[in-house]
Amino acid sequence: MKNKEPIILIVVIFFSLVTYYLVEPFAHGVMHKHVDSENFQYNDLPALTKTGNVANGQELIINAGCVGCHSMEKAGMPAPMDPVMAAQSYGVNPPDLSEAGAVYDAKFLAELIKNPAHALKVEHKFDESKGEMHPMVPFYGMGGDIDQEVADMVAYLQDLAVSPDEVTPAMAFENACGRCHAVGYENWTQIGTKPSFKHEKDSLAFDIKVMEYEESLTKYMGKLPPDLSIYIRSRSEDFLRTFIENPQNHLAGTAMPRVGVTADAADKVLEYMKDSGDTKRHEREEIGKMVMIYIVIFAIFAFLWKKQVWRDLH
Repeated sequence: MKNKEPIILIVVIFFSLVTYYLVEPFAHGVMHKHVDSENFQYNDLPALTKTGNVANGQELIINAGCVGCHSMEKAGMPAPMDPVMAAQSYGVNPPDLSEAGAVYDAKFLAELIKNPAHALKVEHKFDESKGEMHPMVPFYGMGGDIDQEVADMVAYLQDLAVSPDEVTPAMAFENACGRCHAVGYENWTQIGTKPSFKHEKDSLAFDIKVMEYEESLTKYMGKLPPDLSIYIRSRSEDFLRTFIENPQNHLAGTAMPRVGVTADAADKVLEYMKDSGDTKRHEREEIGKMVMIYIVIFAIFAFLWKKQVWRDLH
């Protein structure tokens, strides 16, 4: 019996690993096709060939009408309408542009300004030949070199924003995902974090605004985008990363647009989702280390005790 113990151990380990493979990685591979990352290079978009002028970009952002839909709170320009009214007008609330230059890829921003449907990869939804125009009006230029003008606007947005290193997970998520997706675990709604209200009627009034916003969003998207509270636990991290990068690679024809974030911003979106979907994960990881140390020490004592028992039997 003693000589068969290593064989039994090997057999148990083998079948445990096979079971794990069938239940975890293989199951994910069957449920979700593998999609290779494009490394957030956006190779289908033209490169910026001009060096942007920040001062001219600021003037263009204002004069081209961007602030007629978008707020830039950091520059002292509030939203022209509240989120509910904006969603009723455009389908979704246009984002604040204060940190756009740090969250979004420069090539994406440039193409978004010139051709929103193409940058967002929703041309199948907004077919100009059928009169189906994207709610964001393309920029046709102000009479000069349009590529230079767009480069100037991107340069201003990058200058206005914090440095990419200063982008927080919450900032990345709210910019890229937070106007369509709620996160109930974080008390986040598509119109912002729900405050604590002293009176129930005020809480209900806020909930009504959220419902009105969601109604407009549902009409615009075709269905209400899901709450992302536990998506990090129901989907693999690789799936979510490549889905953020290009939803069409996973679901051809989906109404979800490509959001155009940088690779670093995508990592921070995932970090936010990890923190919201598993609020105790850091604490659990620390406890896990202690448990593993305990198991190792216990195994050593169990092995020494086993040797002593066999010695006594012989």
